[in-house]
Amino acid sequence: MENEYMRLALNEAALAEASGDIPVGAVIVKNGVVIAKAHNTREKYMNALCHAEISAINSACRYLNNWRLDDCDMYVTLEPCIMCSGAVVQSRIRRVFFGAYDIENGYMASNFVPGLKLPECYCGIMEEECKSALVKFFDKLRK
Repeated sequence: MENEYMRLALNEAALAEASGDIPVGAVIVKNGVVIAKAHNTREKYMNALCHAEISAINSACRYLNNWRLDDCDMYVTLEPCIMCSGAVVQSRIRRVFFGAYDIENGYMASNFVPGLKLPECYCGIMEEECKSALVKFFDKLRK
């Protein structure tokens, strides 16, 4: 199932890329049901807060009519940044599965913050596919 949900997140990442944004996608699942999908929309809305994870959390909270996402899991193509990691903690997401590591800006595994009580984290899910989408995007951007 991990790969199935990560493929949905990759589909969301493709939507971000198609609109000129960094290809990051996120999916939130509760009891085997996808309750939220989102992708980066920072360029579209000219808003630094429009990360895939934040948008997915917003959608999941609206769907459940609850800010507590205790029994939910997030699948995201790139390791969440510190802002998104904080939002994951605050929303009480149970587990995070991410694809590509973000050595510079990731805060679930790469740059752990002491005192930040993170949920269970599973790293490197479909890592090559997730990383490839980002590498292709930035290679195209540089050309």
